[in-house]
Amino acid sequence: MAYERTFPTMTWADAGHMAPELILIAMMALLIVVDLLLPRRIDRSIIGWLSLASLIGSFVSVVWRIQDQADQSQAAAALGILRDNYRIDDFGAMFKLLLLTAAALIVLWSLGAMKREGIGQLAHQGEYYYLLLPATAGAMMMTSTGDLITLYTGLELLSISTYVLVGLRTKREVAVQASSSDEKVSAKPAEAAFKYVVTGGISSAFILFGMSYLYGLTGSTHVGEIGSTLPQVVDSFRGLIYLAFFFMVAGFGIKIAAAPFHAWAPDVYEGAPTPMSAFLAVISKSAAAVALFRLFYNLVFPESLSNGNSIGHDLFRAVLAVAACAMLVGTLSALRQHNMKRLLALSGVANAGYLIVPIGLSFYGVHSSNAAELFFYAAAYLFMNIGAFAVLSIVAGSRRGTDSDSSVQLRTFEGLYHRAPWTAGAMIIFILSLAGLPISGGFFGKLFIMMGAASTHAYWLVAIMAGTSVISYYVYFGIVRQMFMRSSGDEPVHVPAASGTVVWLCAAATLVLGVYPNGPMNWFEHVFSVVNDLLIVPQ
Repeated sequence: MAYERTFPTMTWADAGHMAPELILIAMMALLIVVDLLLPRRIDRSIIGWLSLASLIGSFVSVVWRIQDQADQSQAAAALGILRDNYRIDDFGAMFKLLLLTAAALIVLWSLGAMKREGIGQLAHQGEYYYLLLPATAGAMMMTSTGDLITLYTGLELLSISTYVLVGLRTKREVAVQASSSDEKVSAKPAEAAFKYVVTGGISSAFILFGMSYLYGLTGSTHVGEIGSTLPQVVDSFRGLIYLAFFFMVAGFGIKIAAAPFHAWAPDVYEGAPTPMSAFLAVISKSAAAVALFRLFYNLVFPESLSNGNSIGHDLFRAVLAVAACAMLVGTLSALRQHNMKRLLALSGVANAGYLIVPIGLSFYGVHSSNAAELFFYAAAYLFMNIGAFAVLSIVAGSRRGTDSDSSVQLRTFEGLYHRAPWTAGAMIIFILSLAGLPISGGFFGKLFIMMGAASTHAYWLVAIMAGTSVISYYVYFGIVRQMFMRSSGDEPVHVPAASGTVVWLCAAATLVLGVYPNGPMNWFEHVFSVVNDLLIVPQ
């Protein structure tokens, strides 16, 4: 059954609803002009502060929208604009708040590293700041997608911006890396950028290939129309439906860096600027996971495709299989890793497995708890990951003779407690959260997901989650051993004010999520209580 579509028009009311994204795009256009007109001798930190202001303005706009809808009926909570191609609902709004928070922390952290030879020179490039804005806007579009074209537009806006940012390193920093005799640098910036462009292009091709089959089978790119049409063609084109979804899962698996689609992550994270490594680990990963959650709810979960039909069951099992593989491969690969950025990249692979478990558990029925578990763990992962990368950057900045974050080894953390006790204390909080130990957001994030898996009798998945968490203790506590049980002299560690602020904001948020998890979790479940808001109906 084909749907006749008309070209959607955009009204001023629609523009108001899309204000968070439009603020970022408008500011990017303005900052490009400012960067061109400012003399080169002028410090580009003003562009960074303006970028940070636009992120805060976008955050306020999202909060205002949530408050504006709070007194309205539940039926009016979800709004579709551009003929429902773009969804304005609390599900997308809450994840947008996470993405904007992460982007703001990364910009503030970069401003704190202005005096560094490596990131400092990088931060003097205006494009470093204003390219973060369209990347964040693209991630926000992915959380609100109601159409495959909208989804792909947001995906490419995010991807193309990050392609440039990954390769944005200074000549001075590359020269320092090349002249370092005591450290082996295995991923130069150019190599990292090339690998990311190639794997990103393959990921986009996989997703687009899967989308093309869905369009060919249903005659529409609208998610609601595809979901209502697929059950009518499932008997005739079962193989093509499998092919479409498996290609899309593979494409999103690359974006999320979930094994076995993760091989690019260690090299790219190592060669990219450290703030960009954190951006890829948090924002790109979370946006792809949220988009996959919304797609699976609308395309796979409909009763006529899931109940009495093996396709929906098989697809959700495939997602759980990818999650299990990511947890096992990421954790076991990190055991023999000594480069800190590669270690955190492999840690991100394992955490990607936890992140997509709630999507796979939707096989047993989508409830508000699935979305709340995804949100809670994404929030915990945001703070502990940005915090850990920021500490790594601070430690790298204190080293004599090199300014390369890429060459930071595990032994670089030797005696950190004696050189910077407060920074070491913050790192302990992040390590506890990454390992999933009590009094941390990561502990309750993993616990909620494990309880969700146990409630659906997926005990094999619970066993894998518990086993990989225990194995990861060896990985993470190797860092603790270096910080507290080794000594590397009295070499001072300089902590820039802005970078230290980011570290302790992340540490405080991690502790809040660990000490008082029920409050945020109940709030999340209240926001996501109307799961049908996620359902996109045909036009």
